[in-house]
Amino acid sequence: MWNKLRDSLPLQLMIAAIAAWAVASLFSLNHLASDVTQQGWYQVILLGKTTYLGLLKMVVGVVVMLSLLQGITSIGSIMRLKKIGRTTLLFYSFTTFIAISLGLGVSLMLPAWQPLTTAVPVEEGVKLISAEAASGGAIAAKLLNMALVNPVAALSQGNLLAIVLFSFLLGIALLSALPEKHPLFEVLAGLNKGVNTLVSAIVRLAPLAVFSIVFEFTVTGSSSLFKQLALFALLVFALTVVHGAIVLPSIAKFVTGISIRRLFKAISAPMAMAFATSSSSATLPLSMQVAEQELNVSQSTSSMVLPLGAVMNMDGTALFEGVAAIFLAQLFGVDLTTSGLVMIFIMAMVSSVGAPGMPSGSMSGMQMVLLAAGIPLEAIAILLIIERPLDTFRTAVNVEGDLIASLVIDKWQQDEVDTEQPVTTRRLSTHC
Repeated sequence: MWNKLRDSLPLQLMIAAIAAWAVASLFSLNHLASDVTQQGWYQVILLGKTTYLGLLKMVVGVVVMLSLLQGITSIGSIMRLKKIGRTTLLFYSFTTFIAISLGLGVSLMLPAWQPLTTAVPVEEGVKLISAEAASGGAIAAKLLNMALVNPVAALSQGNLLAIVLFSFLLGIALLSALPEKHPLFEVLAGLNKGVNTLVSAIVRLAPLAVFSIVFEFTVTGSSSLFKQLALFALLVFALTVVHGAIVLPSIAKFVTGISIRRLFKAISAPMAMAFATSSSSATLPLSMQVAEQELNVSQSTSSMVLPLGAVMNMDGTALFEGVAAIFLAQLFGVDLTTSGLVMIFIMAMVSSVGAPGMPSGSMSGMQMVLLAAGIPLEAIAILLIIERPLDTFRTAVNVEGDLIASLVIDKWQQDEVDTEQPVTTRRLSTHC
């Protein structure tokens, strides 16, 4: 039993979460929750969360850069890199398309929500964007401003979009300029191996982080959070579960033949970490480790597909934004025409790309969706009531989608190599 507990990270995370909830519930029952946050030992418990997330923030940028560089340079040719990149972008676009279609389709088939009689006040400190910020040119400019940043500044700020773009361009340049067996590629492989060893050590602290996070959320959480928007939250949760438990695993089963049970057993640890931290970026090192060790995805595939997914593959976020737009439009009495629905669809896809991989990182994108559909920006106050707990579920689905993408794309790459191999063999035998 001890050996199983020691070797199973998902089991450790589950035990840590249950223990944290039980301990925090005891304080709540004894009406000590208000006093707990003032205690010194409470701050000590939160050090688990601070330490773990801080260590991950320290290495995640370097992990993305080195893994992408090695992944690109190990592909061997520009043509093969082009195929993998194109396949990755198409797959992520396809799953995001399904997620938004699911959310909008079900929302439109359900009875309309009752309009509000009074508007919900916007909390202090919530910054609303201007209408001009939702235009196509403004969105493109925002993405470019995020991506075209000095790589040193991007590393210090944790700007994954800029890190991915710089690493991608540098990797292509190295692949084009240097011979296949150049010593620099061996140096990259060595650095990548060293960083992955460091990440493996950091991941061992994950149960402590989960205990801290669940304890904090249970002690400080408000019960009204789950009462005021229960039906909307239930709808989003149900659709997210359908996408994460049926749609994505079905794609993996159809393409790779992997059983759903084995799939979820393999990816349970990164999904649990994504659920606890609400951060796909913080989960990225663990996702890469699991993809290679549990799903047997080649390093050249995982090191390219997963960092790209952390930046642009946000199935859960896109689904949430589509459902939320319909919900808020009906609450505020906005009559959505066909063009309005199309704008919601397009903006949900576009705004999910480059959304920060951190808790509540999709709120700026949600404002763009509201503006594009003609929904008052003040409606964002409705979502802020319930958005945080829903964020945990959709982040887990985002990470699941990344892992399944790496599995599917790696299978396609292997099939392509297998089909090319007999042709090469026949050519060699002919020459002999």
